[in-house]
Amino acid sequence: MASQDWFDKDFYKVLGVSKDITQADLKKAYRKLARQFHPDSNQGDAKAEARFKEISEAYSVLSDEEQRKEYDQIRAMGSGARFTAGGGGQGGGFEDVFGGMFGQGGGGARGQSYSYQQAPGGFDDILGGMFGGGGGFGSQRAGFGFGGPTRGRDVTARTTIDFITAVKGDTIKLQTADGKPITVKIPAGVADQQKIKLRGKGEPSPDGGEPGDIVLTVSVRKHPVFERDGLNLRVNVPVTFVEATLGATIEVPTLGGPPVKLKVAAGTPSGRVLRVKGRGVESSKGKGDLLAVVQVAVPSHLTAEQREALEHFHQVEPQENPRTELLAKARE
Repeated sequence: MASQDWFDKDFYKVLGVSKDITQADLKKAYRKLARQFHPDSNQGDAKAEARFKEISEAYSVLSDEEQRKEYDQIRAMGSGARFTAGGGGQGGGFEDVFGGMFGQGGGGARGQSYSYQQAPGGFDDILGGMFGGGGGFGSQRAGFGFGGPTRGRDVTARTTIDFITAVKGDTIKLQTADGKPITVKIPAGVADQQKIKLRGKGEPSPDGGEPGDIVLTVSVRKHPVFERDGLNLRVNVPVTFVEATLGATIEVPTLGGPPVKLKVAAGTPSGRVLRVKGRGVESSKGKGDLLAVVQVAVPSHLTAEQREALEHFHQVEPQENPRTELLAKARE
C-alpha cells in the first residue's frame, strides 16, 4: 500500500470498529462483513465486490499486529494532513519522515508500495466453510485478488481408470457436469488417488479474469495379476516343487506385452524375488523393474502312484529341519 493511502483510509471506520478493539472482536467484525459482501453471495454486484475488497484490505492491515502499530503511528502523526514526497527542493517530505519505518532507507522512497501478508490464521481459515467449501474464498474459489478481475472457480472431479492406463499413460475423454466433453492426458505412472490439475478447464470468471481449473482425482482399478510397488511392478509366479528344487526356465507375464523367460535356480525357495530390468512403470521419475515373486505350488491332489513316489522321496530326502534357524532366533 502507498504510504499516503494510510492517511486517506480509516480502516477502523471501514470495519465499523473502535481503535481499541481486540483481535478476537476484530475477527468477528470482519467475518460478519465478509459474509455480507462476499462475491459468492452477491453475484454480479460490483458495489458489493468493491466493498469486499475494501474490508479485506482493512482487515489485512489491522489483523497484523506490526502493521496495525505502524498504521496507528502514521495516522496519529499525520493528524489528518496530507503529505507529499520530498524532492524538487522541498525538504522534509513524507517519505523522509517515515522512510525507515518500513525497512527502507530515508529518502528516495518515492512511489514505493507495501505488499499485504495473509492475516494471522489466514483468510482461508477465517472464511473456510462459510460459503460451502475449503480453500480460497468461498466454495472452490481459487483466490480473490484485490486489484484485478476475479479468477474463475476451481472444480473438483473424480474418474476411475484401468491399471494399464495408469502405468502406461493414455489420453481419455471425460464429460463435465454440463455435458461438455474434455480430453484428459493421463501421464504414465499415475498413482491411485493422485490428483491431476487441468488448467483453465474450470468455471469461467464472472468478470473477464482467468478461468478456474479442474482438479481431477484418479482412482486406479486393481489388476488381477500385477500390483504397484513404487515404480516397480510385482507379480506372484507359481513354480512346482520340482522346478524350485531342480531348477527350471519359466515364462513370466509382463504388463501389456509378451511373456519373458526367467531362469529359476536349483534350490530356489518360495518368496525369492526374480528381477526383470526395465519392465516396470516408466514415468518422468524414472523406470522401474518387474519383480517376479516365486511361490512354490503344492499339489492338492495326488494319485496313489504319486503319493507312493513322494513317500519314497521322503525316506531318502536330506534330514534337514527348515525351521531350525527360525526356532533358534525366536529364543534369542
